[in-house]
Amino acid sequence: MLQYPAIDPIALSLGPLDIHWYGVMYAIGFGLAWWLGRRRAARADTPVVPAQIDDLLLFGAIGVVVGGRIGYALFYSGGDLLADPLSLLRVWEGGMAFHGGLLGVILMMAWYARRQGITPLALGDFVAPLIPPGLAAGRLGNFINGELWGAPTALPWGMVYPPLGPEPRHPSQLYELALEGLVLFALVWGFSRHPRPAGAVTGVFLSGYGSVRFAVEFVRLPDAHIGYLSGGWLTMGQLLSLPMIAAGLVLLAWAYRQRLSTALK
Repeated sequence: MLQYPAIDPIALSLGPLDIHWYGVMYAIGFGLAWWLGRRRAARADTPVVPAQIDDLLLFGAIGVVVGGRIGYALFYSGGDLLADPLSLLRVWEGGMAFHGGLLGVILMMAWYARRQGITPLALGDFVAPLIPPGLAAGRLGNFINGELWGAPTALPWGMVYPPLGPEPRHPSQLYELALEGLVLFALVWGFSRHPRPAGAVTGVFLSGYGSVRFAVEFVRLPDAHIGYLSGGWLTMGQLLSLPMIAAGLVLLAWAYRQRLSTALK
């Protein structure tokens, strides 16, 4: 049994300004995406050149923040955004929905691709490997904030979080850090190192993230004000991940079918 190391969610105070670890994690995630994007854009087979990475990151960050906050308001908070529209900007308080952020990024990338004359699927394949390190950083932020805990467990790595009682719990934030962040990054980045048909890298990311998120949700407690949606096990996270899994698998099948059709012509 492990004890949660009580971590102050405020990383640094500068007079009246509090810098939260959650915000620091987002900055780290965007920084890693920028660095990896620069490395990836140096390759000859990508649709993006290094000079475009700054703009691409800016538009991606807008999609993450706006989409994540709106997604949280729509899927999880019961309309709090309508009562307090400025809460959209307070990302350090938590309350970000990955699926909303993903939709925001997709919309911003589609707009950027059209503006730059880039095929949307090619841009998606470029961006997809840059996302998992940011997910890992975000899950570490969840752990520091003491949120998104798992169900009670007797496993030796169960962790006691005093505000929730004396029972050891699955550190589900760390599961997601490892699976959504490290494992998914290794999978998608490794897959993208060789030429693939358009849409295949995006398909691996979508189906990979959806699958690991769906799995972890079995041991992660649902939001208390939402609970389980059906059968005593289906969560909102699982419901939102199912379309990702389906879309990723369909996109993979379509990408390789297109390549096969081209090769047979």
